[in-house]
Amino acid sequence: MSDGRRRAFIGSFTAAGGPGIVTAEVDPGSGALTVLSSLQAVPDPSYLALAHDRETLYAVSETAEGTVAAYRVAGDKPEPAGRPVPVGGGPTHLSLFAGHVLTANYGSGSVTAVPVRPDGSLARSASGVLRHTGAGPHTPRQQGPHAHQVQPDPSGRWAVSVDLGTDSVRVCTLVDGALVLYRETALRPGSGPRHLAFHQDGAHAYVVNELSPSVTVCRWDAEEGVLTPLSETPVLPGAPARDAYPSGIVTSPDGRFVWTATRGEDVLSVLAVQGEELRLVTTVHCGGHWPRALAASDGFLYVANERSGDVTWFAVDPLTGVPRRGGSIRVTAASCVALA
Repeated sequence: MSDGRRRAFIGSFTAAGGPGIVTAEVDPGSGALTVLSSLQAVPDPSYLALAHDRETLYAVSETAEGTVAAYRVAGDKPEPAGRPVPVGGGPTHLSLFAGHVLTANYGSGSVTAVPVRPDGSLARSASGVLRHTGAGPHTPRQQGPHAHQVQPDPSGRWAVSVDLGTDSVRVCTLVDGALVLYRETALRPGSGPRHLAFHQDGAHAYVVNELSPSVTVCRWDAEEGVLTPLSETPVLPGAPARDAYPSGIVTSPDGRFVWTATRGEDVLSVLAVQGEELRLVTTVHCGGHWPRALAASDGFLYVANERSGDVTWFAVDPLTGVPRRGGSIRVTAASCVALA
């Protein structure tokens, strides 16, 4: 950002009345958000990601057709940088990897690669699509593949995609713009893995499971591209309610804690990292209803509460990792927060 101010970009579901992409200023001392603008350029921009130089913002359009779009973010309101690019049905996540934007397409069970031009805009079409195969025991959520997240590993050598429908994580590479499957790691059947967060040591990863409220701790070998499940830790202190669906997961910058959000229960879980295990410390209320995504930065935690239509910020106790609510802004059908 050329003016030095910190900003947050918030995605929302326009089909549920959301304002599209909201830009907010971040107060560095309190973590408080102040809305600057909103933009409705594509329907349902449910997930956002910033380029490494923070000059371009990318958004999926989570529709049956599915697209990804690029925006310039030098000012207080994003400006479209070219036309949206088709990526396949129902994209729910995107990230940048090896000069491409990758999208995880929940509806079609695939991952799509779109080349990024030198100016940050997108090529006119995708360069590769990797279609997942398989199913799981949970009916009806696992009748086929549902890619929910894709991201690079800390080494930048691999892209990993998390598939809720097949109870697995795929390790991929890019060869001449085409996604190539290198290895698939099976997780517990019926767990429904949703998102993965790497530890700061680059040697461990944590997978939050949507269909079984838990986190799977894994060892990660970046040299060989091997993900090895080690253990599974519940994210709730007792038996979950009938509708308890974990969503987001982030690690603390110092690597001491992992935070998750659980919809239905409407809580944030604090998990302490203890070697190759996690320990549930406590849970706190998410500040709204149906927390869909988390973001963490500079001692603050941000929660996009979809059904209550707000983004809540928390100050995190550096010793205990426990978040304390600071405030919130109104964003109807909020779905994610990307911090610049």
